[in-house]
Amino acid sequence: MDRVKWGVISTADIGVAKVLPGMLKSDEIEIVAISSRNLKSAQSWASKLGIKKAYGSYEEMLADPEIECVYNPLPNHLHVPLTLAAAKHGKHVLCEKPIAITAKEAMKLKKIPRKIHISEAFMVRHALQWLDAKRRVEAGEIGEVRAIQALFSYFNADPKNVRNDAKIGGGGLLDIGCYPITISRFIFSDEPKRVASTIDRDTKFKTDRLIGGLADFGKGRHLSFTISTQLANYQRVNIMGTKGRIEVEIPFNAPPDQPNRIFVQGSEMNVGHWREYPISDQYQLQAEAFGRAVRSGQKQKWGVEDAIKNMKVIDAFFKAGKSGKWEKV
Repeated sequence: MDRVKWGVISTADIGVAKVLPGMLKSDEIEIVAISSRNLKSAQSWASKLGIKKAYGSYEEMLADPEIECVYNPLPNHLHVPLTLAAAKHGKHVLCEKPIAITAKEAMKLKKIPRKIHISEAFMVRHALQWLDAKRRVEAGEIGEVRAIQALFSYFNADPKNVRNDAKIGGGGLLDIGCYPITISRFIFSDEPKRVASTIDRDTKFKTDRLIGGLADFGKGRHLSFTISTQLANYQRVNIMGTKGRIEVEIPFNAPPDQPNRIFVQGSEMNVGHWREYPISDQYQLQAEAFGRAVRSGQKQKWGVEDAIKNMKVIDAFFKAGKSGKWEKV
């Protein structure tokens, strides 16, 4: 197929440091423009990344008729407004996670015509190690999966970082807590019924910096996770079955320049094998899948409805953190 032509809203770090380098590896993608509220910033990154157009406003870029798809990595509070603005110009949008700050806000995206593709950028759903983990689960390789355990943390106490600004959707649950929620829904192929959580907030930033969560998926299945924005850098996921387990070594920030691995264990403790995958870039795979859906006109597998379901779970965790009780999703 002809290369899908993309425009990028903003020069946010997640975009220029991780997502765009992955997209630029693909022969299915052409990034034709990047925009910023600061023209010099847009021009600088356009030069560094080899992008031919730079715009000093988002609206100017959205009006460019050459652009088919838009990648939106803006801060959380701008995800819905700029996705709606892009769709108004007839652009398909791959929007960074979380797609909104609340499920109610995410529901505004339902007004977008169905012919416009909107997807939440959870690259893990396209990563080779996660696709194989899901295949093994569905094949019954580790028996009946009853528990998923996740730990994801980093340390960021920078007062200027958007992740530490509670007024614009900063905090741990929206930033990284959304990943355990997404991968558990992905692996279980189901939705949680109720959740419980403990939340510790930074006294200065007022953001949620340490969250412990438990999601009941029914039928004796659950997700348990700990995430933090102020602990040592670490991440790991264990998928526990009645006949074995699958451990995803670097589940979320999978390196694009070395093989990624999962450990598959049988019934004996720690007896199993590492499965290694060819070097790949999950951001490239994600954008290619989105572009193919756009080109084919087929319904998006991970569209607005799925994103709203994920936001409902996040909302329930926040509610449970306040009430100290189980909360329905």
